[in-house]
Amino acid sequence: MSNPSPFWSRRRFVAASAASLGGLNLLTTRKSFAATGNGVVLGEGEHRYEVVHDWAKLPDKYTWQTTHNVAVDSESNLYVIHEGRADQPDHPSIFVFDEKGVFVRAFGSEFQGGGHGLEVRKEADGEFLYVTGYQQVKKTAKMSLTGNKVWEQFAPMESGLYAEGEDTKREKVWGRDRFMPTNFAFLPDGSYFVADGYGSHTVLRYGKDGEWQQTIGRPGKADGEFNLPHGLWIDDRKADDPQLVVADRANARLQWFGLDGQHRKTMADFILPANVDRLGDLLLVPDLSARITLLDKDDRMIHLGEDPDWRQEVLKDKMAMRKNPDGWVSGKFVHPHDACFDQDGNIFVAEWVDTGRVSKLRKVS
Repeated sequence: MSNPSPFWSRRRFVAASAASLGGLNLLTTRKSFAATGNGVVLGEGEHRYEVVHDWAKLPDKYTWQTTHNVAVDSESNLYVIHEGRADQPDHPSIFVFDEKGVFVRAFGSEFQGGGHGLEVRKEADGEFLYVTGYQQVKKTAKMSLTGNKVWEQFAPMESGLYAEGEDTKREKVWGRDRFMPTNFAFLPDGSYFVADGYGSHTVLRYGKDGEWQQTIGRPGKADGEFNLPHGLWIDDRKADDPQLVVADRANARLQWFGLDGQHRKTMADFILPANVDRLGDLLLVPDLSARITLLDKDDRMIHLGEDPDWRQEVLKDKMAMRKNPDGWVSGKFVHPHDACFDQDGNIFVAEWVDTGRVSKLRKVS
């Protein structure tokens, strides 16, 4: 399957024909809701999506736990990773569903209590799943799509960022001298970036053979600095100038960097941007504060699910709503933690809620 640019997507494989989605209808930026089918429609013009909550179904022997990230493979299978519960070490952390939401398989119990990011990547010898674990897991791993481990890596001590023993001790200890990776972004030659979102608040660059090469950024609020660099993506919408875009979550912004690590630009007007994905000229940014944002080729915004009154409900009582599914409203998001496109332009959303929540935003225009 071909890709609309030289860069393999870190979440899904998009047919070349999908690259022509075009720009956003910027004359209609107000929120629109209309009941249809088994969901609610968000958006307007050519960017309208029917929301189907609880789209994927688990067998009774498994339980939904705090969902974190999602990715789609070339066969349209959806991969979902849970943070999981450390006191249930035999329960899988990664679940796979087919394009109809039917359960396919489960694996990844090693990430229980610390499962975070995952991406699917096509390589010369097949497709692979890349996974990050934080808290007591503290590692990155490459796996087959059925869960067989290819390699795992721990804190890059040669970077000089981490406390003694951070690469060997599996302890839930927090701090800027700890390794708590959150996600990947890949370059065509197999080299890649890792966001150490909950640890050093930096982005780490690795060569194609997994050797640490460079540290980008440092903790702070200035351009080129981070306060929880949570998600990242190779933004190659301009093929002659690909850049690394980072969801600098607690600084409420996206930042772009050249592939040499030099800061290029900063975009504010987010709340808690958590991750990034791309389809054609669109960037997709799930915002942990109850909405999803699309950026067109000129980085102009359209929000899906923006509702300030609902946000206040979500945030009150120390975010008690994330533990109260009975209070959730169809078509409204609680805490979107990750989102990805499939090859048809649909969007899958994983939310940071105690009981887990995976929704499909079916493209209807």
